[in-house]
Amino acid sequence: MHLVADVGNTETVLGLFEPGSAIPADHWRVSTTVPRTADEFGILLRALVEDAGWAVDDLDRAVLGSVVPSVSEPLAEAMARLTDGHVHRIGGGSNLPIELDVDEPLTVGADRIVNTLAASRLYGRDTVAVDLGTATTFDCITGKGVFIGGVIAPGIQVGLDWLALRTAKLPRVGLRPPDGVIGRRTETCIQSGVFYMAVDGVDGVVDRIKQEWGTDALVVATGGYATVIGPHSRTIDTVEPFLTLIGLEMAGDCLDEPA
Repeated sequence: MHLVADVGNTETVLGLFEPGSAIPADHWRVSTTVPRTADEFGILLRALVEDAGWAVDDLDRAVLGSVVPSVSEPLAEAMARLTDGHVHRIGGGSNLPIELDVDEPLTVGADRIVNTLAASRLYGRDTVAVDLGTATTFDCITGKGVFIGGVIAPGIQVGLDWLALRTAKLPRVGLRPPDGVIGRRTETCIQSGVFYMAVDGVDGVVDRIKQEWGTDALVVATGGYATVIGPHSRTIDTVEPFLTLIGLEMAGDCLDEPA
């Protein structure tokens, strides 16, 4: 069994793959913001895997993609203990069959790297991967697996949190599709505002990307809010919530191949 971890600024998404499968056999979301030692990560990983009915002894590979350096070391150490040291850490220098055609390739986040790998292999055409997480990112990926850049914008949760933290009377609300654009209570006004700003923001940026790039790229949504926003977007063609996890698993397969 293969364990993969996508460490984001708010959440860490973990996935378990059976060798040869492109679909996670199981997955979990845990908070990134809780400080943990390698020992604590080890206990957490073991508990998640065993509670889901899988055998920890069957883990023989791990792949780590992280944009949070303070988490990378202890998590990598914990994963190494569970896989006899068989851990791949993804970064700009990883030997993967993709190209990072940007000004500073070594600074490209691990999530965007594996999104490029997954999109190029799954779709085989120009793709815009819209990752709806802590940040909303737009990755522009050619059909030949070249990452040519993209867009980084504040994420949906950031808007909800900001309204709750920086205003005296506005409550904290969860994100869900509202019944209408015009809210009748404060909560529904906030839900409508954040939801439609997100939907229309995605559509607006995608329109601009396609116009500048000059291609009718496939648009795939991924990340924690993909299933909420995707069905209501005019420009999103498909939703693949596990694109990054799939990319991490593919990266592990590539790095395991003989040189």
